[in-house]
Amino acid sequence: MHPRRLFEDLFVLELANNHWGRVERGLRIITDFARIVRFNNVKAAIKLQFRDVDAFIHKDFRDRKDIRYISKTVATRMDKAAYATLVNAVRKSGCIPMATPFDERSVDLCVELGVDIVKIASSDLNDWILIEKIAAARKPVIVSTGGSSLKDIDDLVKFFANRNVPLAINHCVSIYPSEDEELDLNQIDFLRDRFPNNVIGWSTHEYRDWQTSIAIAYAKGARTFERHIDIDADGIEVAKYCSQPHQIDEWFKAWQRAVAMCGAPGVQHRKPPAKEIQYLDALVRGVYARRDLAKGRVLAGEDYYLAVPLQKGQISCRELMHGETLLADVKAHAPIMIDSIDSPYAGNDSLKSLIYGRGL
Repeated sequence: MHPRRLFEDLFVLELANNHWGRVERGLRIITDFARIVRFNNVKAAIKLQFRDVDAFIHKDFRDRKDIRYISKTVATRMDKAAYATLVNAVRKSGCIPMATPFDERSVDLCVELGVDIVKIASSDLNDWILIEKIAAARKPVIVSTGGSSLKDIDDLVKFFANRNVPLAINHCVSIYPSEDEELDLNQIDFLRDRFPNNVIGWSTHEYRDWQTSIAIAYAKGARTFERHIDIDADGIEVAKYCSQPHQIDEWFKAWQRAVAMCGAPGVQHRKPPAKEIQYLDALVRGVYARRDLAKGRVLAGEDYYLAVPLQKGQISCRELMHGETLLADVKAHAPIMIDSIDSPYAGNDSLKSLIYGRGL
């Protein structure tokens, strides 16, 4: 199948919160939602979240229960065999196996398990270390654009176009859950106008309606659609931004009505609200020293690693440029701070202020 046709009219169903790391729960979710997919005769991918937890989270923070993102990631960790079981179940169900890898080793796992489509999460849209690894896998990619700048999107689209890697672009609002007035659906018009060679989609975290927004999104030209999914089972409360099987059934039927009925351009890129930027900043990986580093050292790839959490004043994967010179000694596993390197960011007071204002 041509990659563009793969993206067209594709529904992406993401297993929320890694189905709490429970394989049996994951298998039940796959079974329940694959049945809804078949009943509605739609094309759907079921998406998993891949994380190599020991590499993804800094060793000194893995036991921190007060940092929700870290504690949830640790609580829902899975091994390769469990991921393989779920990928095989998705494939056998008639759906398309898909995954969001949050680190480089997880990209390798996508390749090893034969995942058909790779997702770049909004929080990783400018994590170029991860993006380069994903591009090297040569698989079709969907990216969500929540909280992003227009330059970041432009750079990403050019990057994948230059490598001839198929890319679909999802308008997304990374507010969990999103209110109706926060959906900014005119951004679909904007993205279609700016990127006519890419399939444009809509990834939503709303919770009040399963009919209106998808009809509007389809009418505006969105052709791939994503929601988080879950089931009411095991005494686990379903998050507001997640859809249960009967709601996804309603969603599919609303899309089918929109397709039958269809036939306004956005004019500017949305400005993400502060709470969205703060949420995404909490997911960005910081730069940590792999070993003791001496003042005057020119940073190379073997000198550092990337991990969450990002700390105040620490450089992240967003600012990292190979070849910075250390202005002070840095101990092994300590964060590399903006004041510790000779970098263009260190000389820009406004950027420096932003770096000190974000993180843990």
